[in-house]
Amino acid sequence: MTSSCTIPAAELFFRYSRSSGKGGQHVNKVNTKVSLIFDLEASPSLTEEQKTLLKHRLGNRLNKQGILRLDGDRQRSQRGNQEEVIQRFISLLRDALYIQKTRKKTRPSRNAKQRRLQSKKKRGQLKQQRAKRVSSREE
Repeated sequence: MTSSCTIPAAELFFRYSRSSGKGGQHVNKVNTKVSLIFDLEASPSLTEEQKTLLKHRLGNRLNKQGILRLDGDRQRSQRGNQEEVIQRFISLLRDALYIQKTRKKTRPSRNAKQRRLQSKKKRGQLKQQRAKRVSSREE
């Protein structure tokens, strides 16, 4: 999944059920809906730091036991739904485990400050020139 984390397929549990929605007779007799169940607490593949980070970032998606459940029923086939759910699971964990780099404070260089001030002066002069062109008629 990522350079620091790989989760074997043995840790993923799949449950199949009948999908709702369109499909006619096919929907009523085939279990195409896929539920991926991943036990975050019992996973030996994740370090404690990763587990706490995932609990914090995925808190609203986890139940009280620390289990993540993703459902997929967009495809008409079981295999298609299973692949879709696995891709969503991978992207969800990848996004949750991403640690953003801290920003280093920088200051503008002397030349950048001078360029900024020069452009401000130039703009101010342009506005002054416009203001001086008032009609010289006296009535």
